[in-house]
Amino acid sequence: MKRKHLLIKPASSNCNMRCKYCFYADEAQNRKVQNFGIMSKEIAHTVIERTISEADDVTFSFQGGEPTLASLDFFKDFVSYATAIKEKKVVHFTIQTNGYIIDREWAKFFHDNNFLVGLSLDGNKAIHDIYRRDCKGEGSFKKAFRTSQYFQTEEVDFNILVTVTKDVSLNIERLYAFFKKNNFRFQQYIACIDPIAEERGSLDYSLTPELFGKFLCTLFDLYFKDWQNEDFVSIRYFDNLVLRMAGLKVESCGMLGFCPKNYVLEADGSVYPCDFYVLDNYKIGNLTTDSFALIDENRENLKFTEKSCVIDEKCKTCTYFPICLGGCRRDREDFNTGEIKLSFLCQSYKFFFSQAMERLEYMGQKERESRSL
Repeated sequence: MKRKHLLIKPASSNCNMRCKYCFYADEAQNRKVQNFGIMSKEIAHTVIERTISEADDVTFSFQGGEPTLASLDFFKDFVSYATAIKEKKVVHFTIQTNGYIIDREWAKFFHDNNFLVGLSLDGNKAIHDIYRRDCKGEGSFKKAFRTSQYFQTEEVDFNILVTVTKDVSLNIERLYAFFKKNNFRFQQYIACIDPIAEERGSLDYSLTPELFGKFLCTLFDLYFKDWQNEDFVSIRYFDNLVLRMAGLKVESCGMLGFCPKNYVLEADGSVYPCDFYVLDNYKIGNLTTDSFALIDENRENLKFTEKSCVIDEKCKTCTYFPICLGGCRRDREDFNTGEIKLSFLCQSYKFFFSQAMERLEYMGQKERESRSL
């Protein structure tokens, strides 16, 4: 079965918030065209047609900026058109949102069309509002939390997305309790990335390898305790580690050891190989004019995937390499030189694995037994 997964930015870098750590705002400032505007219905229809004609199983994911700024009418039209032409093919929809303008109508639409939603929420009000502020400089917790309530009422399938800053890492026990109290059982934690021009770990919100390592250990302790007590909480990174320990396939991009064949689309149809590389020199085509075959050829000529497979010599002798496989390319690349090095978070993972390995192996064993493998 041929599958294609597109990550679409229908509102480009437009956003109704000004999160201090936003990596996409930084990327946009590092290219000639910072904002491509709102994707037109004509471009959206072309993208849908080309993709569905090429694959049997298609996932359209939406991200930003803030994708909901494209309007609910845009999404209604997108879903309606894709549904009308898909015939016997399978189409999935996902979206990542800050929840700022979501109301009951949006929530009902997501439920009715089986969207998987990622809601950005960095914890309780005290932590969330430090960096996730709106255009007026006001905290956004109240609106994001209200959206979570709409999602629960309308039975939307959603995850909580947490950007792990220094403040999150230092308060994770309190935040984890907050998430559980509000029945947020599906959680994803994304390590904060500093701007391209900045030294990693140098800003007020930055993670350091030491902070992130301790964060992983503390969070895993909480996760494992709940697992033992059959008090189910899903944390994507840990879930994937358990799959790996069970000898099963992981789905998290940064854990594959190479950059897979991704298609990230800006609002004008331009295609890039990764959300962390939506930069002028990484453009590999435009889906309004180019075929997937040509886009894939341009990716190969760029050697994007090939470069991601470069492994630092120290990784090759590391006990934990079979588990981490070097980590995400964005954490390994020096943007000044283009050199692939050890992951900035290498010591974080080494410390975490040294503390958690025995429990991970046990969980992997139980996962295999549960599947009768």
